[in-house]
Amino acid sequence: DVQLQASGGGLVQAGGSLRLSCTFSGFTFGDLCIGWFRQVPGKEREGVSCIRRSDRSTDYIDSVMGRFTITADYAKNTVYLQIDSLKPEDTAVYYCAATQDYCSVYGEYNYWGQGTQVTVSS
Repeated sequence: DVQLQASGGGLVQAGGSLRLSCTFSGFTFGDLCIGWFRQVPGKEREGVSCIRRSDRSTDYIDSVMGRFTITADYAKNTVYLQIDSLKPEDTAVYYCAATQDYCSVYGEYNYWGQGTQVTVSS
C-alpha cells in the first residue's frame, strides 16, 4: 500500500529555518522520485524540489536555490526538505509526492501525501 506523509510545518519568523519530512512506504522495487510542492490558496501548485533514489540526484526551481536543500534517508524511508532564510512568500501548504517515472520538479507525480502548513511571519 503506497503512502506518503508530510510533516514538520509550523509558524516561523522570517529568516528562520524549518525541516520538513516526508515519510513514505510501498515503493520497494524500482527507482523512486520524491518531490516537494507548495500551494498558496488561489494559486497553482508549484514544484520546488525533488530527489531520485537511484543516484540521489536533485532538482530545484531557481527561486529556492541556495535556501532549500533536499536530502533522503532511505533506511528510514524519509525525504527531508531543509528550508533556510525563510521569507514570507514561502508561506504555503507543502506537499510531498512520488513518481517512479521521470524525476523533475516539473514532472508528473502519481502519489500524494497530505500537506503541512508553513507560515512565515515578517
